[in-house]
Amino acid sequence: MTQNDLQVFSQIESEVRSYCRGFPTVFTKAKGHKMWDEAGKEYIDFFSGAGALNYGHNDEHMQEKLIDYIKDNGITHSLDMASTAKRTFLEKFKQVILEPRDLDYKIMFPGPTGTNTVESALKLARKVTGRTNVISFTNGFHGMTIGSLSVTGNETKRKGAGIPLHHAVTMPYDNFVGEERDTLDYLESFLENSGSGVELPAAMILETVQGEGGLNTARMEWLKKVDEICKQYGILLIIDDVQAGVGRTGTFFSFEPAGIKPDIVCLSKSLSGYGLPFAITLFRPELDIWSPGEHNGTFRGFNHAFVTATAALDYWEDPKFEKSIQDKAGIVEDFLRGLTQKYPALEGEVYGRGLMIGIKSAQEGLSAQIAEEAFNRGLIMETAGMDDEVFKLFPPINIAVEDLKEGLNILEDSIKSLVKKPVSNQ
Repeated sequence: MTQNDLQVFSQIESEVRSYCRGFPTVFTKAKGHKMWDEAGKEYIDFFSGAGALNYGHNDEHMQEKLIDYIKDNGITHSLDMASTAKRTFLEKFKQVILEPRDLDYKIMFPGPTGTNTVESALKLARKVTGRTNVISFTNGFHGMTIGSLSVTGNETKRKGAGIPLHHAVTMPYDNFVGEERDTLDYLESFLENSGSGVELPAAMILETVQGEGGLNTARMEWLKKVDEICKQYGILLIIDDVQAGVGRTGTFFSFEPAGIKPDIVCLSKSLSGYGLPFAITLFRPELDIWSPGEHNGTFRGFNHAFVTATAALDYWEDPKFEKSIQDKAGIVEDFLRGLTQKYPALEGEVYGRGLMIGIKSAQEGLSAQIAEEAFNRGLIMETAGMDDEVFKLFPPINIAVEDLKEGLNILEDSIKSLVKKPVSNQ
């Protein structure tokens, strides 16, 4: 077998594989913001495991805590039994994350993935309210299991269910129909009019920044109004923070700048800090009407993830950490806005928030070409949107500024090689 030989994957692995097609090499090692393939080529990683590696690869602090725990024969698997690792995580998450933000939530361990936490949120909302339907939003993505797909907008992923998807009503996300029309006025008209055919839903579910949907970003005033509508009609508000949370947008929870307190919050991806499968569902204490075992999962007690997640919270004890994310987000946003001006052939517009950001190009296929060229030059990033019209940047939130700029320079070189010469600075 030669280095970077992909033949075994095409022969044995299912055709459903995806990311390996965009990044056609065999990776063997990763550290911080870098990855290496079998041939020894070095890559800067602005993909971060689709948001599951906000702290980069093999963070030394978390790695040390995990190795010590394993060497001490710490429990790996415990279902929902009590363990010291779980207790430590619960106490620290409440102390470092919830209490400083004045959030009073019960914590549920629904299973290790993002779609697990979404499924539990939908089930709980229906159980609490006794109502069936859920309002979701255009271009939203919430997971690949049946309940999560029912509130997902992507047609291709919905078709993968193989059955009709029911009990969800799709409403337009912020600015979906243009800035001139308030999408929430449209939504409210359905709730108010008894002839609309839209029954009062159990919940509304949304992402504050739509990761897979193209980095569409809800304005804070829009989020506040959603919250007000939910309170007015007795609808539970579910924020899916699986990708946008854990610092990706500049604050631990993406909804913090809006000043709202959702009824239910879904977290996964970077929660473990180390890329280990881990998810939690947060909800107001009065909503905790579950019967024991009513929603469970074999791997909801993955103690290795408890250990690394607790270690990751050490960073959040220092307010300077959050400030550093926001400072780097400013650098990236300014750089991207500069690219749209410098390279008008991009026909680009900056989308996203924090370090969940990119450029939407009106040139068909160009964003995908830029991502491919960047990979060839040693920068890993992906595209988003229904037609892959956005190339998006997910650098580690703890990346050093000089390393961040190195990746951005590769991005510009990739753009420069594909579009017309930049406009003159004179």
